[in-house]
Amino acid sequence: MFRRSKSESAPETPESTSATTDASARTTPGKGRPTPSRKEAEAAAKARAKVPRTRKEQAAAARVARAENSAKVREGMKAGDERFLLPRDKGPVRRFIRDYVDSRFSFIDVIVPVLIVTMILSYSGNQTLAGIGSTVLMLTVLLVIVDMIQLRFRVRRQLAQRFPGESTKGTTWYAISRAMQMKFMRMPKAQVKIGQQLPEHYR
Repeated sequence: MFRRSKSESAPETPESTSATTDASARTTPGKGRPTPSRKEAEAAAKARAKVPRTRKEQAAAARVARAENSAKVREGMKAGDERFLLPRDKGPVRRFIRDYVDSRFSFIDVIVPVLIVTMILSYSGNQTLAGIGSTVLMLTVLLVIVDMIQLRFRVRRQLAQRFPGESTKGTTWYAISRAMQMKFMRMPKAQVKIGQQLPEHYR
C-alpha cells in the first residue's frame, strides 16, 4: 500500500541529467561542430551557386575566363609588360627602339591632317588651290621618306653604342615599321613622351 508504484520514476539527479544531455548530443545528427554564422552560410551558398553544373554553364564560364584572360593580355601588351609581349617585341634592344622612336617627332603624325587639307583643296574647284594641296602632300611624303632614312642610321648608331656585340638583325625594319604608325596606334603603347630623355641603360 505504501510502496511506490512501478510507474513512478525516481527523481533525476544532476549526473543523470548531464548524461542524458550528452547522449542526446551524441545521437543528434549534425551536432558536434559549431553552427555556421549567417554570413558563412551565405558565402557557402554563393560558392555552390557559382560552380557550373551543366554543360551550358561550363561553356559560359569558359568564355568568361577566356575573355578575362584576353583582356589581361591586351592590358599587359599595352603597358609593355614582357610577360605578355610577342617574341618580336621582347628584350631590352626592342624596348629601347620603341622608346627611341616614340621620343622623336615623326612626320607621319601630320600625314592625316595633310591628306584632309589636300582633299578639301582638290574638291574646292579652284585649280590653283588643288595644285597647292598636291604639292604640300608630295612634300610631306618626301619628308616622311627622308625621316625614315635618318631614323635607320640613327637607330643603328645608338644600338652600337648602347648594345655593343648584340645582334641588330631586324632592328631597322622594327624601328621603321613602328615609326610609320601614328603614335596612338602603336602597340605596345608609347611609354615616353616626345623629346623625353631616355635612360642610359636598358639591360
